[in-house]
Amino acid sequence: MGMYADDTQAEGSHGGGGRASGSGPAGPDSGGLPTILTRSPSLLPLLAAGALRSPFKRPSAGAAFPRTRLVLPRLRVDLARLAAYERVCGFPTGEDALPVTYPHVLGFPLAMRLMSGRDFPLPLLGLVHTSIEVTRYRELAASGEYELTVYVDGLVPHRRGTEVAVVTELRVGEEVVWESVSTYLARHRTTETGGQPSGDREQHESLPGVAEWRLAGDIGRRYAAASGDRNPIHLYPLTARLFGFPRAIAHGMWTAARCLAAHGTPQAVLVRAEFRAPVLLPGTVTYAADGERFELCGGDRVHVSGGVYALPGHGPEGAVS
Repeated sequence: MGMYADDTQAEGSHGGGGRASGSGPAGPDSGGLPTILTRSPSLLPLLAAGALRSPFKRPSAGAAFPRTRLVLPRLRVDLARLAAYERVCGFPTGEDALPVTYPHVLGFPLAMRLMSGRDFPLPLLGLVHTSIEVTRYRELAASGEYELTVYVDGLVPHRRGTEVAVVTELRVGEEVVWESVSTYLARHRTTETGGQPSGDREQHESLPGVAEWRLAGDIGRRYAAASGDRNPIHLYPLTARLFGFPRAIAHGMWTAARCLAAHGTPQAVLVRAEFRAPVLLPGTVTYAADGERFELCGGDRVHVSGGVYALPGHGPEGAVS
């Protein structure tokens, strides 16, 4: 997962990372009956199964998709793994608080179980993570106990193929304390004409540069060890070349997390990030920000763009990770 394609981003029907039309709170209409898990699935077998099934998938926005809600109760965070994640992404270590992006890591194995299954209509190979929208309603303790839920929220047509929304929710008791919507794109031939051609996108003024980051060639391997996402495009130049990349590329969620670690986030926050172009490793990028907005750029190319928005009426707005 986490593959990029130049000039590919979330568009149209999901509304900048929002849920698909007709969605709402989790329930029978949004995710079907729950399947209760006793532990988080192992990622490597799911990656292998999804790769083997990919050639036999026939993606279509009208295809049936799994309605199961995967639920993992009594979840506790592995603090050593969390510390490794914090170090590679630039978050403070040793605090009893989860970084705003970390629940995505917790939910990723459940999402992979859904997306690698026989009943998931899109091929896992080549699936592009185009955007993520995260809502954190309050600060989350690293030492806490949570219930994790993941489900597919729907398919929509995209001018370059079919896009799927995957929802992840973190609860304390009955309260949703964190949720995200990730959009993924399967590229294929389509008659869909919605959305602007890539060259005609609305232009905006570049944000002022804040810092230049020199990225080591092992960033992908370090993030893979901390997150479990060992897609070969992120690991070594040789394995990346098998998928058409000249060198290994950084995980999209690492680029978003690294930007948010630099930007800071309120305790109650809405975060949006769009993944626009791959970051080759090793490499040099510029982190840019102005107020609520941030970007990660390489020369004139924008790799990631996003925003951080405080949620009114949800407690203190002081910056945390």
